[in-house]
Amino acid sequence: MYPDEENGATRSEKRIRILRLFFIAVFTLYAVRLFSLQILSGELYRSRAQNISRRTTIIPAQRGEIYDRNFLQPLVLNTDSFAVSITPAEVPQNELDSIFDRVADILGISREQIDRKIPPQYYYLYQPVEIAVNVSFPLVSALAENADTLPGVSWQSKPLRNYADSGSLSHVLGYMGDITRDELTMLYNRGYQQGDTIGKAGIERQYDEILRGEKGQETRTVDVRGRRIAGSGDDTRDPPQMGKNLVLTIDRSIQTLAEKALGSRTGAVVVMKPATGEILAMVSYPWYDPNIFSRSDVGAEYQSLIDDPNKPFLNRAIQSNYPPASTFKIVMTTGILAENAFPPEQLVDCLGEITYGDRQWRCHIRRPGHGRLNLHQAMAQSCDIYYWAVGRDYLGVERIVSYSMDYGFGELTGIDLPGEVSGFIPTPQWKERRYHDRWQGGDTMNMSIGQGYTLVTPIQMANMIAMVANDGKVYKPHLLKEIRDPVSGAVEQNIRPELLHESIIDKKVFDAVKRDMRGVISEGTARFPLNIRSVEIAGKTGTGEVGLQDRWHSWFAAYAPYNAVSSEEQIVVSLIVEAANPWEWWAPYASAIIFQGIFAQQSYEDAVAALGLQYLVPIQGRRE
Repeated sequence: MYPDEENGATRSEKRIRILRLFFIAVFTLYAVRLFSLQILSGELYRSRAQNISRRTTIIPAQRGEIYDRNFLQPLVLNTDSFAVSITPAEVPQNELDSIFDRVADILGISREQIDRKIPPQYYYLYQPVEIAVNVSFPLVSALAENADTLPGVSWQSKPLRNYADSGSLSHVLGYMGDITRDELTMLYNRGYQQGDTIGKAGIERQYDEILRGEKGQETRTVDVRGRRIAGSGDDTRDPPQMGKNLVLTIDRSIQTLAEKALGSRTGAVVVMKPATGEILAMVSYPWYDPNIFSRSDVGAEYQSLIDDPNKPFLNRAIQSNYPPASTFKIVMTTGILAENAFPPEQLVDCLGEITYGDRQWRCHIRRPGHGRLNLHQAMAQSCDIYYWAVGRDYLGVERIVSYSMDYGFGELTGIDLPGEVSGFIPTPQWKERRYHDRWQGGDTMNMSIGQGYTLVTPIQMANMIAMVANDGKVYKPHLLKEIRDPVSGAVEQNIRPELLHESIIDKKVFDAVKRDMRGVISEGTARFPLNIRSVEIAGKTGTGEVGLQDRWHSWFAAYAPYNAVSSEEQIVVSLIVEAANPWEWWAPYASAIIFQGIFAQQSYEDAVAALGLQYLVPIQGRRE
């Protein structure tokens, strides 16, 4: 054999040996892998295979109920209902249109509603998409009868919120809605998921995490078509846990009384216990029906509410700013007395008008003038000229601002409702930054009678009165009274009063302010509507100018009983009727009805009869 042939044979044998070793190595690796899959990890993969054939369904939790302070009948409860969903990827593409049409026909909804819920980009989604809520049992039964020909269509029990006779409580209770993408981004780490229904406003939103409970889940074994395999023995069920029940500070009877007293007038009422900050009633008109959000066709109704120029979603008690008008004279009186800025017995001559700058300033209460009066008389008669002169020449804007802030104006009260606004207290520095103009004496005069740039909310007004009644203490307004176990009803948490602010103003000053506020009722501008026998009231009227010749905001803020031994017995009422209503100076009369109803334990109708207001004709043109 030639050398070249020997070398070729040797190379061939080496290649064969290498190839043989390669095949042995590959076989060995496959054998090891197969051994690992079948023997070492066999149980794991068998479990995974089993899990793939198991379907988990979320069981929604019953939401906690909401009660008024008497814990008798719920203001908000749950009603049994069904939700229908479609899993788009389980619907054969060639049957999608016909199945969507049939489902819409059975449920009595439009095909457009399904298309909005399931756009084309969702057609390959294996996640159920809810297309209808508040579906009745007969309609679910009709779907069940056609289940074999409606692949991908499913339904489940979904409790819905029922707002029982909510009326004016809609702004307090709020409503429910589907979680949005932005909300999910913020709340995902708290256990919220796509498709959840959450509180959108009011108490429902403020205490959503307490009310929502914990979802349950049911896991079952299914075949390739998603049908349950009976007797598999692997089905499990973790029941949901109902959310906690909430007891509010609201008194349903006082809420109804305040609601009827305000009537169909755009405005707001706050009734509060000054000793604790508990809100006994909160009314904002117009209101809305939160039950509409349980309907499948809520879109049109919701849009009409959004477009309503009267803004029914606006809780005017905490979300609207108004000039405080003459109610601000309580702040002025406090500052004058605390600073000894002007002797309270010294007289100021009111001739009905004064000249300052290039304009005439007219007293809006009595055009011929009040004559000579002191501080007590000026408060009782609501004399603008007295407060103009003393505010501008003796107290000064800086001290007016200081006492305004001491009363909490310009700051949030911290009430447990979302969306509160802070109002506004102007300062010379603000005006210079905002308008590039110096603060003038006329600005101080306007501020001294609660006009100009000053803005407050009805809840802030209630806090101002509470501070006087409590001799300088203000408790945070709140609506939650108790958290209770949904099964046993046992109290799990009592909400204690929280001190919001304590003024350093001397108690003697508040005693004097109380006497002056009582003078408003006994001898001043409110002696006719508020001179009731059931209780002695101390308060202040106010008429806020809005630039119209025949329309003004009508304010009244007060507390009673005036001579109570303890503030525990007292009630604060803050009420505004907006200038959007025909002028009738209704705030003092509405407040009289509320005080009469509370302290005489009468209904609205009985209180009106007791006060002789059943034939009252709206008073036209009357001011303060």
